[in-house]
Parts: sequence; structure tokens; C-alpha cells
Amino acid sequence: MKFFPLLFLSSLALSTLPSAFSCDLFSSFSPRLTVTPQKTFQFYSSLAEQFTYFSTDRLNGEKVPNPTGQFLASSNTQLVLGATFLEQRLGIQLNLPLISRRYQRPEGFEIQRGQLFGIGDTSLLANWMILKHPSPTSTPNAPTSQPLWSTSINLIGGLKFPTGDSSPLAEEFHEVEIEGAPESGIHGNDLALGTGSYDGVFGAQFFLGYRSLLFQANLQFTWRGLGSYSYRYANDFSWNGGPGFYLHRKGTQSLALLAILSGETKSTDTFLGQPAPDTGLTSLYLGPTAIASFGRFSAQIGVGLPVIMHTTAFQTTPDYRFSANLTVQF
Repeated sequence: MKFFPLLFLSSLALSTLPSAFSCDLFSSFSPRLTVTPQKTFQFYSSLAEQFTYFSTDRLNGEKVPNPTGQFLASSNTQLVLGATFLEQRLGIQLNLPLISRRYQRPEGFEIQRGQLFGIGDTSLLANWMILKHPSPTSTPNAPTSQPLWSTSINLIGGLKFPTGDSSPLAEEFHEVEIEGAPESGIHGNDLALGTGSYDGVFGAQFFLGYRSLLFQANLQFTWRGLGSYSYRYANDFSWNGGPGFYLHRKGTQSLALLAILSGETKSTDTFLGQPAPDTGLTSLYLGPTAIASFGRFSAQIGVGLPVIMHTTAFQTTPDYRFSANLTVQF
């Protein structure tokens, strides 16, 4: 068949959520590709954006007032270059993130405003498709023909490199609470563009389609090494998935709408070997996602709203996040 919605899971690897901000600082984007059985080797390129806005203060998971109006507007734009081999059963890609963070937070009795911009931590990812039905070699001759059902399972492995600026982590050395001053929920570990560590990423992705119905799920575990200034982001486990249906599907063209439930859990980070109490998190998001494919081009757009946000100590947490991407195959 000329169209098959293959979702390459990538590391989420920076996989952003070390602190409440992880899901936008450290995640790596992996595009969905249209299988072209006649090509055993193929290049692709993607441009992906994830924007997350944080302004909800929480104390041990419970919402509390935000009298200083502190916020963080975080944009993670990723440039992706990749190639697939063996009829797209094996793939490799390089992710280069460009991160922008605009913030306002209390600093003692003053209000501090600032903006950071730069390259984040790059990642190199490999994808191995261990199951695919129908196989590329069983493609129907009719260009508009679609199989009754289809499925795929992919395994992911990769490495994240410390190319991003981790200097904001140095704030941890001189953080002091001033009696009577408002507390900040935005710290150096939230503003850093990189972790300063080499991290391993391991994941799996599943897809199932039946007639006009589909279901997808992604799982990922990120192992984090010791980073800059003896700061170590905690290992985290993240996942997303949900059902959907095709609004349109004909030949190489398709449009699908899905309800995506995503979440992440991580314990507290450590600094100088001691727990950082305001960094633990378990979160759950829900929102719609639309996916379109037109020949060599594919695109995706989605919104996630937090429905569960369990945090440790005092943190400024997300109000919403928005993601979009465009992929071109050559």
C-alpha cells in the first residue's frame, strides 16, 4: 500500500521533563513517514515546534496563588535530518533543537525578567521496525487500495549529547530563601538549555489500524548521567497514545484525528548528591491531535491540557502546550 502511518518514536530524549519543564526542554521529535516500498534508502527532513506556557503555581501538587505573575514561555524548535534503510525497517536521525525561554519570576523582593535563546542538547537516534503488516513487499497494485488492517512495532535507542548551555544550573549554588519574600517556582534547572550530561534513550512505539480506525502508543525511558555543576536530572518515564479515525484516506493522501493522552513520571533531581525537593513530577495531559499526509509531505498539530499534575514542593507548572511539525521525504 502506498500509504502507511508509521510513527518514528524518538527519544523525547531530552524528553523534556526534568522538572515540570521537562516535556519541552529535553524531548526529541520523531516524524511520521509515508512508506515508499520502491525505495530501499530514503532521506527525510522535519521542522517541529513545541510551545509550553507555565504560570500555575503549585505546592505539593495543589494550586496556590501567583501574586507576582511569574511565568515561563518556552519554545523548542527542532531541526531533524534522517535516513531510512531496508524499506524503512531501519532508520537513523539527528535532532538539533533551538530553544527560546522568556520568563518573569520573583528574585527576593524584586521582579526579574529575562530571555534565553540558543542551541539545546542534540540527539542521535536509531529506529528498528521489528513488526509491520502488511510488509512493503506486499503492497497492492491499485494505488487507491487500502488494507483491512495494519500494524507496526518499532524499537528506539539513542544518545543525547550535552551541546546546550547548562550555565543556569550554577544558580543552585547560591539559592537562598529570604524571609517574607515571595517564592520563585522557576529555577536554573528549568531555564537551562541543556543538562550537561550524556543521556541514554530507550523506547518503543506501537500502531494499529482497522478500516477507518487507528490507535497509537509510544513509551520511552530516559537514563540521565551526571551533568554540569554536579547536577543530575532524574531518570524519567514518559508515554503517550490514544485512539483516532481517518476523516479522509485515499492513495497517498490521508487526514486523521486522534485523542491523545500523554504523561510522565520522574523522581526528584539531585544536586551535589542531595535531592532537589522541588523537581519531582507526575503529569497527565489530554488533547486532540490532527495528522495529515500528502505524498512526500506529512504534518501534525496538537494541543495538550493538563488534567493531573502531581508535584513536589513549590513549582510553576504548565497551563497548556502546543505542538506542530512538517516533514518532507526525498
